[in-house]
Amino acid sequence: MDYVGRDDRYNVLFEPVTIGPVKSKNRFYQVPHCNGGGYRDPSAAAEMRGIKSQGGWGVIFTEQCEIHHTSEITPFIELRLWDDTDIPMIAKMANRMKEYGALAGIQLAYSGINGPNLYTKEVPLAVTGMPIRTFANDPVSARSLDKEDIKNLRRWFVNAAKRSKTAGFNLICLYGAHGFGIFQHFLSTATNQRTDEYGGSLENRARFVKEVVEEVRNEVGESMGITLRLSLDEMIGDLGFANSEVRDFIEMNQDLPDLWDLAHGAWEDCSGPSRFKEEAAQFDLVTGIRKLTSKPIVGVGRFTSPDVMVKQINSGTLDLIGCARPSIADPFLPKKIEEGRIQDIRECIGCNICITGDMTMSISRCTQNPTFMEEWRKGWHPEKIEPKGPSSKVLIVGSGPAGLEAALACSNRGYEVTLTESLDVIGGRVTKERKLPGLSAWGRVADYREYQLSQKSNVETYLQSELDANQILEFGFENVCIATGSTWRADGVSRQHVIPIPNNSNIKIFTPDDIMEGKLPNGKVILYDDDHYYMGGVIAELLIQQGCEVTLVTPCAFVSEWSKNTLEQGEIQKRLIEMGATLELNKGVIRIDSSGVTTNCIYSQKEERLEAESVVIVASRKPNDQLYEELKEKKNEWQDFGLQTVKLIGDANAPGPIAWATYAGHRYARQLDTKNIGDALPFRREITNLSSN
Repeated sequence: MDYVGRDDRYNVLFEPVTIGPVKSKNRFYQVPHCNGGGYRDPSAAAEMRGIKSQGGWGVIFTEQCEIHHTSEITPFIELRLWDDTDIPMIAKMANRMKEYGALAGIQLAYSGINGPNLYTKEVPLAVTGMPIRTFANDPVSARSLDKEDIKNLRRWFVNAAKRSKTAGFNLICLYGAHGFGIFQHFLSTATNQRTDEYGGSLENRARFVKEVVEEVRNEVGESMGITLRLSLDEMIGDLGFANSEVRDFIEMNQDLPDLWDLAHGAWEDCSGPSRFKEEAAQFDLVTGIRKLTSKPIVGVGRFTSPDVMVKQINSGTLDLIGCARPSIADPFLPKKIEEGRIQDIRECIGCNICITGDMTMSISRCTQNPTFMEEWRKGWHPEKIEPKGPSSKVLIVGSGPAGLEAALACSNRGYEVTLTESLDVIGGRVTKERKLPGLSAWGRVADYREYQLSQKSNVETYLQSELDANQILEFGFENVCIATGSTWRADGVSRQHVIPIPNNSNIKIFTPDDIMEGKLPNGKVILYDDDHYYMGGVIAELLIQQGCEVTLVTPCAFVSEWSKNTLEQGEIQKRLIEMGATLELNKGVIRIDSSGVTTNCIYSQKEERLEAESVVIVASRKPNDQLYEELKEKKNEWQDFGLQTVKLIGDANAPGPIAWATYAGHRYARQLDTKNIGDALPFRREITNLSSN
């Protein structure tokens, strides 16, 4: 394929950057990021990073790698470098990262006050002994490091650096950001309350960092660059390591690391979803720091626009463009810019579904890139796909995220694709949800695929085309894919209720579908949320904006509880409180009547009445599978019309987040015309070797 070549205004992004004794071929820097694989799925993680090397990244890092068994964060699954037996695992990653000329980096972490040691059963060690800080509030305390512990800890970092060098890495990142790394714990007065030479003044609190950097450099500094990852601001007030002190620390230690890696606050601050954080949201916090040091600076900000990237460089704000989520959504982002294919970039939508892999200790997903973490497990490449099988034509009914991805992937394989949509616009649920408060970036799911399909000569799209089973048979397609989505239920069936909520009234009941179609309630509204992801919170926000008085009732202890996994739950609940919503937590709805609802405490079953003029139910969705069932009933006629396969995918098969739908669409296309593997596993996995003892 011929490409026009990159626009000259992006040339600055492809300039090499020196990082200590090594040099990055360009300014694209994949900062450390989780993937849900860690030590359990190292080959999957290695291949995922290797694909990014192929995609043109200049620097590629692992996720955090635990350096010693006295500090681990079970149940979360990160990398481990506890002894020499871990070297082959991480060496495989380093080799794949470097295959196309990228620098391979490893992030070395000692979790200190964040490491409960549930697996090793070691007593946690922290700068100052306190209760362990974890997502689960584990009832464990750490003891304070004494002088011998600090000496040992420095040696453990040196040992990890030696192992990293043996494994073939070019860069070491010493982790002191997001509240997770021991270096931040020493620097922050919130976690460092020592009275010896390692506590008190900023100079004393910086002592440990300086000692480790010096000792690691003495060991590997001639062959490896050393980076230091710090939070730009802990965002916890006077006690924290604030932006002003970060600047003082960098100015006092200008040449300490070979590169400064700067990230905002806690993980929730740094990787906030697009609903709450715009692209380049950390610009103000990092502006001006470049003048304090001669060493290069990398920063993050969910960069998806090459123009915004160039601004970061030309303004003297950053030297390298740090990306985690955008590198997941499109591992070939640098190469597409270089080849002048800006329109082909799969832009990150900032939904944070990738982060849920780490938070749920499972293999990560990406809404935009369904091949993420399937590069090794299934052999899926984000830019390459196998040629079509023996059949030629595919009809895809429904243009939501599942149907769009199925159509695009099938067309890339070379099938003749017909895509039909009953409405006058494509996108399905994405077209509706992108209009909700803060979710406009989610429209990229449809926009990217709509554009790509428009460039295909083997794809025909028909709008306002609602088909029945007889029509589909008459068209004579060999393969039919049903991706007709789902509909929000109005009867409350979900988790609290497995049968409809009793309702003998005429009170107006609305669903998210009603709201998104412009049918809005007035006055006092009860919103019952038994879905627990983003929808309940975002609908409540919209209704308040429209002047409604909203009471949100949920059986959970938090609003939008599952969104803890996307790092946005706190912001969702905070926003609703600030907007004046009334929150009824740990309560269900057991009856609906003409003037409101009756709630029950999920613990005591105590009942209360809540008055309302209307009720919004955000409970569960019902698959729109009627067309599929009709076709199944006519299976004995398929052969007469040349129909070979009928498949139900996406929300029409089993409703879930958008990432589940794009994955289903991609999987359909990959498996079309492939051999049925029966009961065999549909992916590869790694099995722990049994000890010979």
